[in-house]
Amino acid sequence: MTSADAAAVETLADEASTLDQADPLRTYRDRFVGADTSLVYFDGNSLGRPLRASVDRLQRFARDEWGGRLIRGWDESWMQLPFDIGDALGRTALGAAAGQTVIGDSTTVLLYKLVRAAFDSAHAADPARVEIVVDRDNFPTDRYLVEGIAAERGGRVRWVVPTPTPHAADASRGAPGRVGPVSLDRGVDAESLRAAVGPSTAVVLLSHVAYRSGYLADAAALTRIAHEAGAVIVWDLCHSAGSVPVQADAWDFDLAVGCTYKYLNGGPGSPAFAYVAARLQDRLAQPIQGWMGAADVFAMGPAYEPAAGMRRFLSGTPPVVGMLAMQDTLELLDEVGIEAVREKSVALTSFAVRVADALLAPHGVAVASPRDAAERGGHVTLSHPAMRAVTARLWAQDVIPDYRDPGGLRIGLSPLSTSFAETLEGLRAVEAAVRAEG
Repeated sequence: MTSADAAAVETLADEASTLDQADPLRTYRDRFVGADTSLVYFDGNSLGRPLRASVDRLQRFARDEWGGRLIRGWDESWMQLPFDIGDALGRTALGAAAGQTVIGDSTTVLLYKLVRAAFDSAHAADPARVEIVVDRDNFPTDRYLVEGIAAERGGRVRWVVPTPTPHAADASRGAPGRVGPVSLDRGVDAESLRAAVGPSTAVVLLSHVAYRSGYLADAAALTRIAHEAGAVIVWDLCHSAGSVPVQADAWDFDLAVGCTYKYLNGGPGSPAFAYVAARLQDRLAQPIQGWMGAADVFAMGPAYEPAAGMRRFLSGTPPVVGMLAMQDTLELLDEVGIEAVREKSVALTSFAVRVADALLAPHGVAVASPRDAAERGGHVTLSHPAMRAVTARLWAQDVIPDYRDPGGLRIGLSPLSTSFAETLEGLRAVEAAVRAEG
C-alpha cells in the first residue's frame, strides 16, 4: 500500500468512526445475532440477520404455545396471526391502513394470485385490455410469472426496456478511475412507462427497488401513469419493505407483494405479504381457491364461496412458525420509525459509494447504482468482470456480499444491523480481492 493509499484509508476510517459515533441507531446493532462477531455481512438485502428477541420468541413458541396449547392454539391466536401481523406491517412499513395487508404464501405465489386476479378483472371489464406491462430488468420471478399468466389467459406481455446510463458520466462528478462506458439499468421511469401503457393495458407489474442496480422508482408517479391509462398496477416491494418508506394508501396503490426475509428479518423462507387496496378487495377473484379463503372456513361446504376482505386472498393453512420472527422487526420499526431507518440507509450507501470511489475505482470497479440517493434503495452494486470470483474469495474470508450477472457485486446494508466501520472493513476486503484476481 502506498502512502497515498494509507492516507485515504485512514481518512475513511476516521469518517466511519465519526459517523458511527453520531449514528442515533447505533445501539440497535447489539440486538442482532452475530453482529458482535468479525464476520462482515453485506447480504441483508437477501437475508437479514435474526434478532436476539426472535430466538427467544421461537423457543417460547415451541415450548409454550405449540408444545403447551397444541391444537388449541389455532382458536386462541394462530388463525388471526396473518391479519394481525399484516396490519402491523402495513402500519410500520407500508403506509397502509388496517385491513389491507395479510401474510400468506411465498412471494411467487402471492404475485401469481394478484397479477392473475387483476388481469381477469381488467379484461372482464374491457376485453380490449389484454396486455401485462413489465420491464426486462425486473426480477426473474416477476418476468416468468407474467409470461405464464399471459399464456394462460390469452393475453400478451408488453416489455419495457429501462434507459441505460453510462458510468462514464460519473467522471463529471469527480469520481476517479472510471472505465466505460458500462450500462447501468436504472429501472422504469415515467417516460418509459408512459410509452408502454395504453388502451390495451390490463396490468402493470413493477419493482419499487430494482434488484440489480438498486434504482428506486418514483412509485407515486408511476402509479398515476398506470391509472391514467386505465390499468391496475401491482408493486413488488421485496427490496424496499423495511428499508425504504412506502405510502401505499397515499400513493394510491392497487396491489403489492413483498417478501419478509430481507429487511424484515423474518428468516429463510418466511412467508410474503400481500396488500390489496380496500376498494378492490371484493372485486377480485383470486385463482387459488383454498379452504382458508372461504367465507366460512370450517363449514367445509360443497362449493367455494370467497370470504370478504383480505381473507379471500389466503389459500392454505397459515405458515405460523414462519411468520413469528418478523414480529420482532416490526416492533423495532415501530420504535425507531421507517424514516429514521431510511436516513441511516442513505448515509450507509452514500458512504459505501465514497469508499468505492476512493479504493475501488482505481482498480476499474464502477458503481453500478444511482449516485443520487433519492434514486437509490438500500443496496449498492459494484461492477467489475472479476466479481464472481471476488465473491467466492470473500465468502471464504467471512465477508458476505452476493453476486448478480453481469459482473455485479451487491453490497446490501441493513440499517439497523450494519455499522459504518463494518462497511469500510468489508469494502477494503473487496479491494484486496479485486487486486488478487488481477
